[in-house]
Amino acid sequence: MKRKLYRFISLMIIFILTAVGCSKSNNNYKEKYRPQYHFSPEKNWMNDPCGMFYYEGNYHLFYQYNPNDTIWGPMHWGHATSPDMVTWTHLPVALEPDDLGTIFTGSSVVDSQNTSGLFDKGSGIVSLYTNDNKGLQQQSMAFSTDGGKTFNKYKGNPVLKNMGARDFRDPYVFWHDNTKKWIMVLAAGVKVEFYNSSDLKNWNYLSEFGSYEGSHGGVWECPGLFELPVDGDKQNMKWVLKVDVGDNAVGGGSGGQYFIGNFDGTKFTNDNSKTTTLWLDYGSDFYAAQSFSGAKADDGSYYWLGWMNNWKYAQLVPTERWRGQATLPRKVSLKSFPEGLRLVQTPLTQLESLRYGSKKINNKVISPDKNILKGYSGESYEIVAEFELGTAEEFGFKLRKSDSEETTVSYNTKNKNISLNRVNSGEVSFSEYFKRKYTAELKPVDNKIKLHIFVDASSVEVFGNDGKVVMTNLIYPDPKSKGIELYSKGGDVKLVNLEFYKLRSSWKK
Repeated sequence: MKRKLYRFISLMIIFILTAVGCSKSNNNYKEKYRPQYHFSPEKNWMNDPCGMFYYEGNYHLFYQYNPNDTIWGPMHWGHATSPDMVTWTHLPVALEPDDLGTIFTGSSVVDSQNTSGLFDKGSGIVSLYTNDNKGLQQQSMAFSTDGGKTFNKYKGNPVLKNMGARDFRDPYVFWHDNTKKWIMVLAAGVKVEFYNSSDLKNWNYLSEFGSYEGSHGGVWECPGLFELPVDGDKQNMKWVLKVDVGDNAVGGGSGGQYFIGNFDGTKFTNDNSKTTTLWLDYGSDFYAAQSFSGAKADDGSYYWLGWMNNWKYAQLVPTERWRGQATLPRKVSLKSFPEGLRLVQTPLTQLESLRYGSKKINNKVISPDKNILKGYSGESYEIVAEFELGTAEEFGFKLRKSDSEETTVSYNTKNKNISLNRVNSGEVSFSEYFKRKYTAELKPVDNKIKLHIFVDASSVEVFGNDGKVVMTNLIYPDPKSKGIELYSKGGDVKLVNLEFYKLRSSWKK
């Protein structure tokens, strides 16, 4: 009894100290480059989001965390919660290294039927994760009886041993209704492996996928598998297998790809050719995205967010007491296009709660010598715009602009592509891979182009044509570079409508 009391008192002390620390640290969320409405740790290193779930009114975000330094190191699971995926509260570290090694990426599920037999009250949270011990990677389990506030590690770890593979990590687990089994998708070199289980403790090998499909520019990591309705029709469902590539992705360095097909509880079948590669993001800084287990939109779409960084320069970015941040949370849907089914990502409507200081413009002709946004400025803001193509060869926005700096989001009407150029965006000297321009095809719809842009202290996220093409990029401008310009080249373009909103900080002061 005394031991339990001491443990309770210790946890309360940690919680109080953490809360006090958060309060003090939140005052520092005005540091140079500190994102105001994207999640970032109070201090030190962050990479992959992992173990995310929704339970009893709260979204739980765990993430790869080094509590001792601003570079990658002995991995823990950092922890934060939110009622809306917009405003976050930091909590104590959830999982720490042990005799089996450090704590790599994994996932969490709500074991509502107590299939694991771990819960006296009938249900609880189970997290599956990778232990890494000097390169030996095995899958372990922890469980929570208090809704995810604290975790106990399963005494029978590891639950899935490594039989000799070099890369064997990042378990993504979900319940498969048709087979009444838990399914685990595991990254294994340049493929994924599928396992099933009745109790989350004992796992059976099923099949593998990917050795000769998609991109193999780098090791495969952080898989995910989920079912989505096609065009919102819940009678027409397709499976999406998402997996990240450690190098040579479309934006250079690390990035994410996905496959569309069918999963029968044993194996995944790709609907597209083996050589088809579908990319999640055409920028450089969208990696290791994971969905919130137990959370779906009414139309069957999923919610996820990713790590906003790239392994080419992740440990070099010019922040000081913290390094790493998350992307905006996004709604993920599956839609039909002339070229086939494609994954679409759109920002959450909950983000609208941060809007203030709105300005709106309708039906204006933009010519090369006219900047109708003169006087607009900001560090954290949102732009929603629709254009009707005219004679202009190129048009777009120059963001976080000064005499020497700008980040350009542009559309080329001849090549039918969208670009994000951060060559002159600010501090770029820390890596040769950072000073670049990113381009993707984006065809007009009814002769129109839509751009939805989010700018924060150190990032730009662009959603083209309602999320068909997404570009996510870090930038490091001088805080004084706040100008905005809307421009055209070689002719005119019609601005059908534009909405501009400043965005307040999501961190309580």
